[in-house]
Amino acid sequence: MPLGEKYAGDKSKSRYCGVETDFDDDIPNLLSFNLHGGFDFLLATLMDPDYRPSLLDDDKRRSRALPFAGSDLVMSPSQWSSHVVGKISAWIDMDSEDETIREDSEIALKQEIAWASHLSLQACLLPTPKGTSCANYARCLNQILQNLGSMQLWLRIPLDKSEDDEKEASPNHLREGQTDSWELWNSFRLLCEHHNQLSVSLDILSSLPSPSSVARWFGEPVRAAIINTNSFLTNARGYPCLSKRHQRLTTAFFNHSIQIVISGQPVHNVPSPSGLTSENQVEGGWRHPLRPYLDYLAHLYKTMDPLPEQERFELGYRDYLQSPLQPLMDNLEAQTYEIFEKDTVKYSQYQRAVAKALMDRVPDENASSVITVLMVVGAGRGPLVRASLQAAEETDRKLKIYAVEKNPNAVVTLHSLVKLEGWEEIVTIVSSDMRNWEAPEKADILVSELLGSFGDNELSPECLDGALRFLKEDGISIPSSYTSFVQPVTACKLYNDIKSHNDLVHFETAYVVKLHRVARLAPNQPVFTFTHPEYSTKKSNQRYKKLRFDIQSDTGSTLVHGFAGYFDATLYKDVHLGIEPSTATPNMFSWFPIFFPLRTPICVQPGTPLEVHFWRCCGSTKVWYEWCVTSPAASPVHNTNGRSYWVGL
Repeated sequence: MPLGEKYAGDKSKSRYCGVETDFDDDIPNLLSFNLHGGFDFLLATLMDPDYRPSLLDDDKRRSRALPFAGSDLVMSPSQWSSHVVGKISAWIDMDSEDETIREDSEIALKQEIAWASHLSLQACLLPTPKGTSCANYARCLNQILQNLGSMQLWLRIPLDKSEDDEKEASPNHLREGQTDSWELWNSFRLLCEHHNQLSVSLDILSSLPSPSSVARWFGEPVRAAIINTNSFLTNARGYPCLSKRHQRLTTAFFNHSIQIVISGQPVHNVPSPSGLTSENQVEGGWRHPLRPYLDYLAHLYKTMDPLPEQERFELGYRDYLQSPLQPLMDNLEAQTYEIFEKDTVKYSQYQRAVAKALMDRVPDENASSVITVLMVVGAGRGPLVRASLQAAEETDRKLKIYAVEKNPNAVVTLHSLVKLEGWEEIVTIVSSDMRNWEAPEKADILVSELLGSFGDNELSPECLDGALRFLKEDGISIPSSYTSFVQPVTACKLYNDIKSHNDLVHFETAYVVKLHRVARLAPNQPVFTFTHPEYSTKKSNQRYKKLRFDIQSDTGSTLVHGFAGYFDATLYKDVHLGIEPSTATPNMFSWFPIFFPLRTPICVQPGTPLEVHFWRCCGSTKVWYEWCVTSPAASPVHNTNGRSYWVGL
């Protein structure tokens, strides 16, 4: 029974809560017991924990009848697939010094995963690596992953505290000498070459690492969080509850579609309920012993703040890589225009900026006599024309507008709009590239919406340079300036999606993406700034910036998969527009962040600075970015000479 709904039509996987169970050779009864208790799936041990391959006598070895928890016939394939996550035997230790244990472990691991695959399970939970090395474990798993099919493997990792904190008593303890469970995961996934079917299941203990240390995991492929009943506190009424930090962490898991699994025995003496309903009882008034824990998680889920309408609209775009627009080379389609035109927040900001510019340009006493010449360069289907006319009406100023647009299809729409609105006396439509048009007069105000996710990545500087010749010397450009920003991120999903193409080009392309399952590792920093109008005779649109990021020491080690990019623009005076997280314009959806990937992720240790270089390069026919890391390790310079990704002039 799902925990609830965060919003109408909620389909998140985190709605479904599981329960970790002991070995039981009557799987149908075990499943029925827990489903009736309100749980959605089992984390079920597949093999009798007493089984060891080396202990089988010859007859049993010849029979090949392994002690699995019931045959595949005891439940339907859909029941196995929908309600069971297989749990691989916890005793397995592939890196044991004892050769017998090591060989038994390898045999059992392959047998159990083969059985789980035969049952069409969606996922299997792997035991935490033991000992001082996980190389043999990873080697064996690599062999399995080569021919696994579609099943996911979840590596169990304890969300342990650092060496400065008191160690938790846990059966899934860190290996000797290990102080950071993330490093255990990282070494394992590196040995497995970032395989996209290898994920993480976190054991949540009663004490948590620092918030910045925990935040690393939201850029990793975490599929489940296993919360032991020992991690729950007791509220005033005797019911289980979680600490404030555990509540925030659990809510973050819900927001990232990470499923919760309850583990352990009930440790709270919960008062008997006075009014059992059909939801939490079976015949005789029975209630599942772990039901109070499940009810508490359901309460957390249902009382979460609902997703804003904008976030619900963007759900389908989360972590989906898109190639940036080529605004000069390509003509936009009607559907693309329509999406952008629905962003009322953006155009209300433009309207505010134009209104302020008109007020500064024309004093009140001249409002009825002075006509301001305004040029919209890159007019599209007219939203900036409309916003400018509304600003004129609001300020009681007079306008003459030139709407310049190179896309002949959009020009057709512009003509229809002007005729429909009766703007023929005010608006002149110009079907031309702004860089080639010879204006009949100079403009007081130049308005454009040529900004990209990285500010200058849709060639706003080059376009506005070309339009500068028809702006008066004291004229106003809207926007007047814009700055790009970057920050290092862990983004395992994005990295694996790019890696799946198996070529260099995709690793040297900057993508527009609604970032969600990422860990932001340090505050963002400014990169390139452009100001308009720019009359300097030595002006160049080429740029270079060297940046140093210091990651908080309590974060622990991190893996940098690339850099998230944003922009902030000043439209006019105090009117801003942008997606830089600390100053982002609320409820605006025209831009998603940009992502610059690294061909090989860079591991950064605590206290070690991350040094990165960005270049904006300009040629006769294209503009492109190059980027690299020089500390703590050198990466190749990405996209040399724009060989993989560029924006055409």
